[in-house]
This record gives sequence, C-alpha cells and structure tokens, in this order.
Amino acid sequence: MLFTIENLSCHYGRIQALHDVTLNVDKGELVALVGTNGAGKTTLLHTLSGLIKASTGTIKFDGGEITHTTARRRVQHGIIQVPEGRQVFAPMSVEDNLLLGGYTQDTSVTAPILDHVYSLFPVLQDKKMQAAGTLSGGQQQMLAIGRALMSKPKILLLDEPSMGLAPLLVDEVFNTVQRLRDEGVTIFLVEQNAYKALSIADRAYVLEAGKVVLEGTGKDLIHNERVKQAYLGL
Repeated sequence: MLFTIENLSCHYGRIQALHDVTLNVDKGELVALVGTNGAGKTTLLHTLSGLIKASTGTIKFDGGEITHTTARRRVQHGIIQVPEGRQVFAPMSVEDNLLLGGYTQDTSVTAPILDHVYSLFPVLQDKKMQAAGTLSGGQQQMLAIGRALMSKPKILLLDEPSMGLAPLLVDEVFNTVQRLRDEGVTIFLVEQNAYKALSIADRAYVLEAGKVVLEGTGKDLIHNERVKQAYLGL
C-alpha cells in the first residue's frame, strides 16, 4: 500500500473529530471518502497532509512512517493537497500560480511538467497571463489541480473539488479526475457529492461522525441500501 492509516484519532481541544480511522490507498488507485458536512472529511485530509497533528494512531506512506512529519516534509515526499475552495493566488497570473506549485522541483523538470498541465487544461494556457482571480470557478479548480500536479505528486489529495460549481462544470472536473487516474496518478478524493465520487472510485469509504462505517468498491457502495438512503436520496 502507498498510504496506510491505522487507528487514527484527532482532537480539536477536548472535542474528538476522528475516531480510530483505518484506511489505505494503493498506488494507482482512486479512493473516495464520502460523508456529510461535519463528518470529519477535511479534518482527515489535513491530518494526512500534516496541517493537523494526530492524537493517536499511525500514518505510513511509501514504506515509511510519517505520523509526526511536518507538512513541508510531506510535500517533499509527494503528498500534495488541492484545498477546499481552490484557494488560488488571485492577484498572481495563472502561470505564476502554476510555477509556484512546482517550487519543490528542479527547474530543469519544471518546463515539461508545465507543458503537460497545459495539455490537460488548454484554457489555462490561453489565459496564462491573466490574474487567477479573473478565472471562472471551474477554471480556478483546474488551476488548483494543475498547481498541485506541478509538484509531481505521488498521491493527490482532493478536497471537495466540485464545491460551488455548476452541474456541467462538476462533470468536467470529475472527468479530469478520471483522466488523471487513467494516467497513473494516485488519488484520494474527499467529496460530498457521493454519487459522483462513488461512480468513478476504485474503492471508497463512508465517514460518519469521525468514524469509518462502510468500505468497499465504488460500485458496491453506490448500490448499498444504507448509502442510497443516506447519501444518494434514493
């Protein structure tokens, strides 16, 4: 397994946000984590990326334990997060946003990575000199993903990539996520849109009140009666 989380717990002061979470992501997989608002999905991502300290449990990545490793070191290990709400650097140009994403890479490899990002998202190349804040919501999401790809991630942590987007743009974002998986990018997708996430996931987990309550293939969970009633409105 590329990423292994065992009995992970996390607190905000006296409030326990995660309860003995255990899950794993293998190399090349697209694994989804679904749940309602407040379930602890973003807390889990922030714990995996080192922004929040784990209270108990272990996090292993690519053969080594990283439970107490800093966020900066995790980026250097190849754990790259696309944050909720995109969080592009609005006054900076599109291209400068992308180049900033590649700060961990040697300059000799930055140019070909940038070319690849532009091939994935031609609209970004067309608008590369524009301020990032002038892009549409969907284009900013593409920019946030492209910025993450500039770091050559070993695993891409996606936090609610469809949030606030119109339905057509949601489809476009999920098509992009599928394409990245098909190219061999390992993806851990946190998403409130359970149907969309489960429909493209190799495997998935359901998080409720900070606990993993279900796991299985995306296809199995999308047909699970509990998931249908609680998350799919069926």
